[in-house]
Amino acid sequence: MKMLITGGAGFVGSHLCDKYVREGHKVICLDNFMNGDLRNVRHLLVFRNFKLMKGDIRDFDLLQRIMRDVDVVFHLAAQIHVERSYIEPQLTYDINVMGTQNILEIARLHDIKRVIYASTSEVYGSSLYHPMDEKHPLNAPHPYGASKIAADRMCYAYIQAFGMDIAIMRLFNIFGPRQKDIGYGGVISIFTRRVLSGLPPILYGDGSQTRDYTFVDDAVRAYDLVMNYSEPINEPVNFGSGKELSILDIANRIIGFCDKSDDIQPIHVEPRIGEVKRLIADSTRAKNLLGWEPQYDMDKGMREFVQWYRNYGFEEKINIG
Repeated sequence: MKMLITGGAGFVGSHLCDKYVREGHKVICLDNFMNGDLRNVRHLLVFRNFKLMKGDIRDFDLLQRIMRDVDVVFHLAAQIHVERSYIEPQLTYDINVMGTQNILEIARLHDIKRVIYASTSEVYGSSLYHPMDEKHPLNAPHPYGASKIAADRMCYAYIQAFGMDIAIMRLFNIFGPRQKDIGYGGVISIFTRRVLSGLPPILYGDGSQTRDYTFVDDAVRAYDLVMNYSEPINEPVNFGSGKELSILDIANRIIGFCDKSDDIQPIHVEPRIGEVKRLIADSTRAKNLLGWEPQYDMDKGMREFVQWYRNYGFEEKINIG
């Protein structure tokens, strides 16, 4: 099978590239390296069935050329950071909405068999009831979430208008090896970097805000189950553990896993505007439809991540942008 993975040099995209290249599929990894990192896929360059391309999903002509004979598209490329979306809302919209529309339109023109779109739990905003199923209102309070809602609903419109096979995956807070640990990174990776550097985790507000975390291996398995499902999945699907953890609890667990409990305590700063207060997944649809359930609990995933970070995590990003 020939597949395009947009955002393929990023955190989750690179894990998908790993899996499918090693299984013998032909993989095109497209990334503009805004968030992606060459280190994530450099080891794949020796495989003849792997092609790395620097490019942008906003480039319609480029997509026209590379999607012509593709069987499936994993569409993960996005401006993924809430805080950046406050600073650059137009960029966020252009990448997340217009870039997605480009992917969908070219997939329609070339009769691509399946598009798998990486939506996000951030489309829901703070939980109005819990756990949150796919019928939960879409109430994202920030430009990033709003852009993902627009792209999510564009996918649904193409399903309804053109009969396309587009899977909308709403994954809850993925973490694991290769997640960015500085700037607009993931909280677990940022906390780990600080603690192993002898610095305290910084919590915005009192740390009572909660999230539902999914280890990256479970996320990859979710994508694979969706790709191999025999019928179109014409509704969004949540993927999460169904368990919530506060940011304060996450900080304290990381301090413990890094063996720094006697030396470091979290510090608190002013809350961030528009921050989602509570996220908890109801993944019943994923279980019933695909047989998906997380195989990693939080402690197992965090231990594995901290060990990986001790071994590999302190290299600086290769900037080729």
